[in-house]
Amino acid sequence: MNLLIKSATIIDPTSPFHNKNQDILIENGKISKISNSLDNPKNYKEIKLDNLHISQGWFDTSVCFGEPGFEERETIENGLKTAAKSGFTAVAVNPNTYPVADNKSAIEFIKNKGTNSATSLYPIGSLTKKTKSEDLAELFDMQNSGAIAFSDYNKPIENANLLKIALQYAQNFDALVLSFPQDNSIAQNGLVNEHINSTKLGLKGTPALAEELQITRDLYLLEYTGGKLHIPTISTAKSVKLIKEAKKNGLNVSCSVAAHHLVLTDDELVNFDSNTKVLPPLRTLNDIKALRKGVKDGVIDIITSDHNPIDIEHKKVEYSSAKYGTIGLESLFGALNNVIPLETLITCLTTNPKNRFGIEKSSINENEIANLTLFNPEFKYKFTVNNICSISKNSIFLNKNMNGKVYGIISNKKVLL
Repeated sequence: MNLLIKSATIIDPTSPFHNKNQDILIENGKISKISNSLDNPKNYKEIKLDNLHISQGWFDTSVCFGEPGFEERETIENGLKTAAKSGFTAVAVNPNTYPVADNKSAIEFIKNKGTNSATSLYPIGSLTKKTKSEDLAELFDMQNSGAIAFSDYNKPIENANLLKIALQYAQNFDALVLSFPQDNSIAQNGLVNEHINSTKLGLKGTPALAEELQITRDLYLLEYTGGKLHIPTISTAKSVKLIKEAKKNGLNVSCSVAAHHLVLTDDELVNFDSNTKVLPPLRTLNDIKALRKGVKDGVIDIITSDHNPIDIEHKKVEYSSAKYGTIGLESLFGALNNVIPLETLITCLTTNPKNRFGIEKSSINENEIANLTLFNPEFKYKFTVNNICSISKNSIFLNKNMNGKVYGIISNKKVLL
């Protein structure tokens, strides 16, 4: 793959060319030259795009594809194409398939289905067998087969002793354990955030306490066991405080936040649109402010789309019967570019998640592998069904105004624009 990228503003704090407008020459999939102006004597294909910005390739740590078992929601092939068009050169795929990805054969199947794609696929193995929170799954075997972390996606580990054992055992092979922050004994059958809007609308609420109690428990366990813990998709102001304090005390903990929790409040529930039914639920403006500050201060390490395609039969139904989840790959950048500083946003999509999940990274510099995301941060538009590449169309951001357009990616010696 040989290319000449013309006049690109580089956004990469790890690069000596950060915030500079440069030409970038790529030969055989590697960056061979970066300069103010480069000629093209070998007549390579040139990329010239309006207000072109370029960063390290983005990595999303929480993506769901239906395959195997729920191909009507999303296939791995189409999911990876969607990720590429949305700017992601790598995705970590959750184990909520059918059957659950809780053994080495399942991990190998998913990994093999993702070969030869512009976007690299990294499977997350189930932490417990069949995500039932009863027995640990085959963690070591799955890691040897390519699993980069272990999680019961959107299901809490109810048995505290099981999480204790998982954190202890995982240290033997330096594995990252994820624990979804919800205490089901408090959450019960809640549908939305327990607050003024849940009362007004007559929808059963889940209090923020359900998240915060679980995080408190998990942090105490981590303090006892050691190991590496990642808390995915936090959503409350107190959760930020708890994790900030834990980091200050030296615990090896990280956390992520979903894009929609940085933008949308539970005021969105007023029309009973089932696309707003997500887990954790949409919270309050006070929570959004705390989450944004947590991102800017570095307490929250990672931003994810928490992309979860749900077919129309399970989403276009009565609110109480609809499944939780929204797609988010296509909308993440446009939704967040106007609320999170660009450099911070890029760091939360590149350096931070790659370091925490242990995947290969490369700076934008000469002699580095070309793993790049191309985008325009000043393109305004309304997000509609026409902007969706996923098979499922359950987007919480439908008809919302966006600020920022992704052109595509250069990765794995492939160009997808």
